[in-house]
Amino acid sequence: MQKKRILLKIGSNTLTKETDHISRGKIEDIGRQIAKLKDRYEFIIVSSGAIAAAKQFVKLEHNGQEITVKQALASIGQPHLMRIFQENFRELGLLTSQCLLSYSDFEKEVSKENICNTINVLVANDFIPIINENDTVATDEIKFGDNDKLAALTAALMKVDLLVIATNTDGIYTKESFINKDPKTIKEASNLDDLQKEVSSSKSSHGTGGMESKIEAANIARQANIETWIVNGINDNFIINAIENKTAFTTIK
Repeated sequence: MQKKRILLKIGSNTLTKETDHISRGKIEDIGRQIAKLKDRYEFIIVSSGAIAAAKQFVKLEHNGQEITVKQALASIGQPHLMRIFQENFRELGLLTSQCLLSYSDFEKEVSKENICNTINVLVANDFIPIINENDTVATDEIKFGDNDKLAALTAALMKVDLLVIATNTDGIYTKESFINKDPKTIKEASNLDDLQKEVSSSKSSHGTGGMESKIEAANIARQANIETWIVNGINDNFIINAIENKTAFTTIK
């Protein structure tokens, strides 16, 4: 039986569980679910969190612009983030690998082919690729998007079956219910213009995305005939619960 391929995008707020520290418990929760699902699904992960990881250890002295400080923090935090993934996943019998990509990699045919070949070899040998933007040379995701666009471009390139974006809400809420402080999830959508009208432009505390960048990501995925789920990654067991339809989330057809 051919396994379905899921690209799982994990935002900073999910990884920190909305605190100031990377949550080992959350990374273990993700690993445990992947271990349970690995007979039916294969996973590629796009993970934010390098800057959040660095902030646990250092406070940088600087005279530079904020963006260069964030790039330096990403450089410090990325190995820590990968170590936490590696340690927690290894205990569950899962193997991990790191891939650092930037947008320019998606503009050249040779680079795209290399990314495809490398990730396919890793997945075929039961390694889970953990992808982040190469923040020390690129600034796009630091400024906006929190890896949503990177996840969508990778999903399209790798022809995955499903893009799952883990965030800190139960999908996209109707604007009216959100204003009335009684959030109701839009369960399914196919018209992205209508969806855009429901979205508030607020950003999350660690992330730089907000829902607008998730809709943009879903649009990139949709052009490649890939369905997108926007799920609440703060909740334990969020991937399995979404697959089994036990939780509220937004499906973008």
